[in-house]
Parts: sequence; C-alpha cells; structure tokens
Amino acid sequence: MTAYFVTATGTDIGKTFVTAGLIRYLRAHKQKVSALKPIVSGFNLVTAALSDPGVLLEALGEPIVPETLDRVSPWRFAAPLSPDMAAAREGKTIDFATLVRHCREAVTAHEGTLFIEGVGGVMVPLDGRHTVLDWIVELGLPLIVVTGSYLGTISHTLTALDVLARRNLRVTALVVNESSGDILLDETMASIARFAPNVAVAGLGRAKRPTDAVRDFAALWRSLAKSGD
Repeated sequence: MTAYFVTATGTDIGKTFVTAGLIRYLRAHKQKVSALKPIVSGFNLVTAALSDPGVLLEALGEPIVPETLDRVSPWRFAAPLSPDMAAAREGKTIDFATLVRHCREAVTAHEGTLFIEGVGGVMVPLDGRHTVLDWIVELGLPLIVVTGSYLGTISHTLTALDVLARRNLRVTALVVNESSGDILLDETMASIARFAPNVAVAGLGRAKRPTDAVRDFAALWRSLAKSGD
C-alpha cells in the first residue's frame, strides 16, 4: 500500500481540494483509495456536506453520516481556530499519542492508497507542545505540500520546505493551487522551482470543482508515482 501526508503552507490553501481530486482520479481508474482528515476545526454538523470531511467522503462515494464522519475525522471542533484553541473552547485537548497511533493503525490496515490530510499549515499547534510538523515527523510519510499562487506565497512556500528539509522529510510533490488575483500560476511555479530544484512542482489551474481539473490530477498522480520509483 501507499500512504501520503497532505500538508500546506497555510489554511484555506486547497489541501482538501487536492486530496479529493486525487481520490476521484484513483477511483476512476479502479484503484483502492481511502482518506483521513483526523482533525478539523470550524465544523458544523448542519453543513457537514460542505466541510472538509464531507468533501472527502463525497469523493470516496460514501454517505455523510455520523459513523463515516467519526472514522474520517474523529477530532472535530466547532470554532474556526487552530486545533489547540478550538479544542480548548470545548474544554478538550488533542491527545498527541492517540492521534499518532490512530494514523499508524490506518496506514497498517489499509490496502491501496491512503491520504492523511493535516490541518492548516506545517506549524499549526495541535496542543500545548506539538505542531503539525511533530505529527508529520512521527508518521514519517512522504509528503504532498499544497500552496497557492497569491502574493507572498514564494516566501511562505520556501520557508515551509526549509522547515521540512531540516527534519529530513521527503516532499514527493509541491502542488501550487492557483489563487484568485493577478499573480500568474506559471511564473509562481517557475520561481519556486528555481529555489527548490529537488522538489517536483505541479500546478493546478483554478477550477470550481475537482472534476474540472481531471488532466491536472492525472499529471499530479503521475508525478507522485514517479517520485516513488
């Protein structure tokens, strides 16, 4: 089986859009695929279908019901804040060891391809001592890093890549998800690539739905497969 951890340079960059698109691509090619988004904040059961776990379940062809939500996103919080703050609002904490064990068990049990989607960016706090980076290090999975093409993204992206490299983590693909605005996707990708020559850089043009970018996701998957050779 193959497993990837999907992280990003920040929040609302497009991790779920990328993950859902890859899921649809693999399912269309009759491959086994599953996904976890263990932690989600800003969750409202009334609008669960629009939430990150709801989008992933829809891509997987599964119903959006309490049982599937519990499986895909067992740590769900209402406040749209960092996980440590969102959990604290509800008098809760995220047990880091339990989180890591939950993900490791999923990696061991699954057949096919598994995507584990993080929360926010690389350095988002999970509790009083751990960040998403600590979670990534513990799992040691190859990474898909998602960023945007907005003004400032080059600095944000190179900073994230530097932090990951210092922990000897393997980035199999950097996905530049086109943001709205006047910054050109191709120019952004080229600039990032000059400073990150050892990272495969892929682009996703702006689309309303993952199904609108089938060829982009096909190319992204080929890039991931090649990186694994």
